[in-house]
Amino acid sequence: MAHTDPEGHVRRTIEAVWRIESTRLIAGLARMVRDVGLAEELAQDAFLAALEHWTRDGVPDKPGAWLMATAKRRAIDRMRQHQLHARKQVDVDHDDDWKPALAGADPEEAADDRIGDDVLRLVFTACHPVLSVDAQVALTLRLLGGLTTEEIARACLVPEPTIAQRIVRAKRTLSEAHVPFEVPGRDALPERLAAVLNVVYLIFNEGYAATSGEHWTRPAMCDEALRLGRILAALAPNEAEVHGLVALMEIQASRLAARIAHDGTPILLLDQERGRWDRLYIGRGLASLQRAERLGGQGPYALQAAIAACHARAPTAEDTDWRRIAALYDVHAQRFPSPVVELNRAVAFAMAFGPQAGLDVVDALVDVPALRDYHLLPSVRGDLLAKLGRTDEARGEFTRAAALARNAREAALLRRRADALS
Repeated sequence: MAHTDPEGHVRRTIEAVWRIESTRLIAGLARMVRDVGLAEELAQDAFLAALEHWTRDGVPDKPGAWLMATAKRRAIDRMRQHQLHARKQVDVDHDDDWKPALAGADPEEAADDRIGDDVLRLVFTACHPVLSVDAQVALTLRLLGGLTTEEIARACLVPEPTIAQRIVRAKRTLSEAHVPFEVPGRDALPERLAAVLNVVYLIFNEGYAATSGEHWTRPAMCDEALRLGRILAALAPNEAEVHGLVALMEIQASRLAARIAHDGTPILLLDQERGRWDRLYIGRGLASLQRAERLGGQGPYALQAAIAACHARAPTAEDTDWRRIAALYDVHAQRFPSPVVELNRAVAFAMAFGPQAGLDVVDALVDVPALRDYHLLPSVRGDLLAKLGRTDEARGEFTRAAALARNAREAALLRRRADALS
């Protein structure tokens, strides 16, 4: 044991340990009790016990192991108490949540260490289809990111009570639906894994290009998504799309420092100082892309990562292989069609074959309902019209894009582009 620390230092240490260990702790407990809400409650009990004991006795040499042992002892005690009451036919209707979890369970066997499998089960539970996507994001950040309700609310730009209700309802929904704490079977795995990857990518995208608020990027969100992606890659090493997503996020994250000026103004891709791109992130991203391709990766994330790699490999914007990017978008649009992919394909076509070629693709999207309020449609169209010398039309498109944009920084950039054409 270390010497006794001042209370403030101990609390900071415990909070740091919690951030690192909470995912494994909750995952191990959830396997024991078969209920995510109860698992988090037991983990929080262990956290409070640590506050008391470590302040008095000092921080142990292996704080994560101390928390796990303490939480498991409490779980075993509660399981045994429940089983004892059940055998005595005591009315335990008030504790119904424990019934499906404890039927036939052996407390000691349930406490066996299988950390990797447990975390993977927790991932699939937090992203279960009985939950809305918003609930999946909030619960994933809570259980796998170790974020507090306040931190999640701040990250998602949602009021704290809303996030708190979202998390409570999500845990209740999982419990009431008796969602099994397990990795899906082979038949269900592709669809369920796609949902998990979608949640992680939503978290990353909200950090990379915030949909609303005063800041265009929120790097902490990107960091959380990358951490989750790397966990998934370690837990599911043979899943090509997991590596594809990690590759995409690593390469995109390499540009974060170059995406905003010192005053917070957004800097578009072709105007970025590429010397500020993080070569470590790029190297890791390209290595992940290679793993995805070796595993036969042809999914949407692997394709997007291949497109991002074209930018990462180009020393200057002028060196970008836009014809390859356009070809990759053709493949993407054929295999995984969506209006947003078509809009991105339009940009690639404009760069590869001229602005009119891009505008032809964009004009086919003008009446698509899904893009009616999507600010990037008039933004792209305005850019292409400006390049074709159709200044008045371009100014109108940038003005419309600025009105639709919910992010303050992005809206200001679009207004400046409109003003520049006056």
